[in-house]
Amino acid sequence: MCLLVCKSDNLFVYLILNKSETAMRPVLRKELFWDVDYKSINYKKNARFIIGRVVTRGNLDDWNNLKAFYGLDRIKSEVIQIRYLDKITLSFLSAIFQIKKDKFRCFNTEPSIKALWDY
Repeated sequence: MCLLVCKSDNLFVYLILNKSETAMRPVLRKELFWDVDYKSINYKKNARFIIGRVVTRGNLDDWNNLKAFYGLDRIKSEVIQIRYLDKITLSFLSAIFQIKKDKFRCFNTEPSIKALWDY
């Protein structure tokens, strides 16, 4: 395994090259994926899951690494299909990609539980 450093938009993005799979993956915090085996994540097959975790729970470094790895077009096509996004994340993504909120799947999907807490 080796570490590759790329400079993109004045940001240094760290990518790991796994020689056994010859696949590159972004360096994301392991805390984002507490419920799965971090080393066995398939970044091509599970792109929507990974993107969803980063946009809802990640920080700016995670976002920049995600952007450098998948590109804004891929992120845009995946976030539109995510079933649940909180209000803040939905507003952020709507502003970033200049898409109306009603175009997101999560905006049009009725939650099974209306509200647990009134906050």
